[in-house]
Amino acid sequence: MDRAQLPLNALRAFDAAARHLNFTRAAIELCVSQGAVSHQVAQLERRLGTRLFHRLPRGLALTDEGQALVPVVADAFDRVAATLDQYADGRFREVLKVGVVGTFATGWLLPRLDAFARAHPSIDLRIATNNNRVDLAGEALDFAIRFGDGAWHATHAEPLLAAPLAPLCTPALAARLQSPADLIPERLLRSYRSDEWARWFASIGLVAPLLRGPMFDSSALMATAAAAGQGIALAPPAMFTRELAAEILVQPFAATIDAGRYWLTRLISRPESDAMARFRGWLSGEIVADEEARTARETAA
Repeated sequence: MDRAQLPLNALRAFDAAARHLNFTRAAIELCVSQGAVSHQVAQLERRLGTRLFHRLPRGLALTDEGQALVPVVADAFDRVAATLDQYADGRFREVLKVGVVGTFATGWLLPRLDAFARAHPSIDLRIATNNNRVDLAGEALDFAIRFGDGAWHATHAEPLLAAPLAPLCTPALAARLQSPADLIPERLLRSYRSDEWARWFASIGLVAPLLRGPMFDSSALMATAAAAGQGIALAPPAMFTRELAAEILVQPFAATIDAGRYWLTRLISRPESDAMARFRGWLSGEIVADEEARTARETAA
């Protein structure tokens, strides 16, 4: 059917009548008469050659054919409305929905959002933070940035940033730590990944103590607790460069362990839109620039 010949008024009448199952209430929503709605629906039925509603004494009931048409029409109108919303400020803006694990969001992405907005003003970036548990399909996300090994079912994962873990604490607490063994009697803050402290101590030839400190589902929250003097966090220093530079936190020992990295993920079934491609390219460029700056600082030192 030629798009120019689509019976849009009849489809709008059908959509409203299907939601209300009543021509009068559909007419009130559309600001037309009840007769106009009934006429438009009847016109659509004649065009399709099938009945869409059973007319009942106290309303309407969808036929099987009507039931089949409802989601198609509703989805089409929803997509048109969503597209029109992207012109709200007089220019087209493509919505990009990204789920981000909280530590990466606060430690890396947040300070760079202004730069992204300046570089890509036509992208309406919408961020949803999580604790590394995310449902790309269920949350209608274009991307999710998460921490792990890159193995997620039905998901394409592109490595972004290595994030080895190291002890982080306040300068006052670090002053009484002369060797890694001095950590053993201290309060060691725990991640939901329960083996991390054991692996860190094993990497330097020690046995980890029995951990009794608070458990956190976010490295960002755990580092906040450490900065408040509540214990020692095992967290990625790369995500806390501002706190380290300001000496709110310090890294008392150089030893690190690799517990995973940050990945940019999307559903394999999700085609990459223009906004997705530009966001991915921007991320990669920022990470490369960071690495070049770090190498330059180390060379100068």
